[in-house]
Amino acid sequence: MKPILNSNQQWKTCLTPEQYKILREKGTEAAFTGKYYNHHEKGTYTCAGCGEPLFASDAKFDSGTGWPSFFKPMKKESVKEESDNKLFMKRTEVLCAKCQGHLGHVFNDGPNPTGQRYCINSAALGFKKK
Repeated sequence: MKPILNSNQQWKTCLTPEQYKILREKGTEAAFTGKYYNHHEKGTYTCAGCGEPLFASDAKFDSGTGWPSFFKPMKKESVKEESDNKLFMKRTEVLCAKCQGHLGHVFNDGPNPTGQRYCINSAALGFKKK
């Protein structure tokens, strides 16, 4: 996959301020406020920055956290995971592998079959209806 290497100024012209804050500055939206946390249509969740397909609606579940949660990405190579030791916590950050945009974090408290919970910001996502 060929990475997208836009400058900050280029990202500011193609993202909303909220998308820029989350995708480029590693921000987080407030729980229960994002448009996809209680979204139940069938389709594909994509990266809001570059359109890369990230998560299938069949992998989405209600974690009760207020953010869209998935038990696996569509393809493991579509996301990148990095250590995040900010805020005095040890977490695993999830990024879009194509544009390096911050999506959220992954935790080991999800449902079967993976036991993982990809906790993703709605503003970092787009959606393509099936």
